[in-house]
Amino acid sequence: MRVIAAIALAFSFLTATAQAKVLELHRGVGVHEWLNWSPVNEDGTYIWPPYRAEQEWLDSFRKGTVSKGENEFQRIRSMGFDFVRLSVDPGPLVSSEGTKRKEALAILSKAVKRITASGLRVVFDLHGVNQVPATSMKLIYDGADSEGVARYRAMVKEVAGMLVKVGTDKVAIEPYNEPAYYPCDASGTDDWQRIMEATVADIRSVSGDLTIIATGACGGGVKGLLNLKPGFDDPNIYYSFHMYEPHDFTHQRSETKGGFASGMPWPASTSTPEAVRKALEARIDAAGLSRAEKRANLAEADPLIAKYFAENWGEKQLDARFEQALGWAKTNAIPSERLFMGEFGAILMTADGRMGADDADRIRYLTAVRRSAEKAGIPWSIWEYANTYGMSVIVPKENAVPDMNMLGALGLMRQ
Repeated sequence: MRVIAAIALAFSFLTATAQAKVLELHRGVGVHEWLNWSPVNEDGTYIWPPYRAEQEWLDSFRKGTVSKGENEFQRIRSMGFDFVRLSVDPGPLVSSEGTKRKEALAILSKAVKRITASGLRVVFDLHGVNQVPATSMKLIYDGADSEGVARYRAMVKEVAGMLVKVGTDKVAIEPYNEPAYYPCDASGTDDWQRIMEATVADIRSVSGDLTIIATGACGGGVKGLLNLKPGFDDPNIYYSFHMYEPHDFTHQRSETKGGFASGMPWPASTSTPEAVRKALEARIDAAGLSRAEKRANLAEADPLIAKYFAENWGEKQLDARFEQALGWAKTNAIPSERLFMGEFGAILMTADGRMGADDADRIRYLTAVRRSAEKAGIPWSIWEYANTYGMSVIVPKENAVPDMNMLGALGLMRQ
């Protein structure tokens, strides 16, 4: 009888999983500065209880302009977003157990409920950072059978249990962000494949209804997705890729502190290497750099400019990247609507001209990426809501107002 009961239980679980429906997601925004980089003591241990308070996060970019009773997440929803991709530092969870871990999970549960109460859904993104080496993502890079991976997977199961209590109609779990397992070809090991498969099984042992965001390795880009074998698939899984291509456009900045690398156009065909170099020289001259500093800056920038124009980046290459992801989905009988573009964005040129893209180029790029995703029915999340370096929905100056040009490029609010 016990055997029959066990078989019946297993069958009912598999049936529930087969009938589960993926959490509906369309247009999202990353909230990264609130619960990432949980504050630490001078000795490198986490301040307890962990994580920043919501008001502390708001004050970091709203500068005390939030009145009592205001709800930033209602503001986000009013912009046209339907979900938040909430970045969470897994460090305090991995470094704790028992009562302390429950305390950390309770804080996170309250934060998620704060967001869902506004009508937004939440992708709970365990987003490893390196501020505490012992609990950084290096923890999972010693192979699928390592003690670090075992610890991390055990933590993920507890997070899944917490999210189930919030409501599987409101939240999804993304257990890994941009995993750095390389190389991205057949010469690599199968460690990432095994880790992702095992983590999905862990979560499914907790719930067949909780939506999972799975990802490939290689930094979470399209290449990593192409190397992932979704033998663990069920109808309640999204497959993530991040779109920051071409990186020479989206992340225009110098490797030298205080250096200049900016002004690449989108698409490349709208300008010339000579025009970009001339404009860059003008920004360097305006900054009052010495002749030696100018030469050093241009020596660093020239190869990047030449490479970018030689590759002639534009919508054709962008479409080719999306076609790779769509081809992977088709080969594996996965609807394109279960792909998930978890991050995309481009740095806006800073006021001093040292880094970033001109706004017109950035807007053309964001529009093109967003339209390519939506054409295929792929949900997306823009990076990110509020930061100080210009890849932000909230203008990183003055009164923390929304960037209306950016929202227009996303097909949302317009002036």
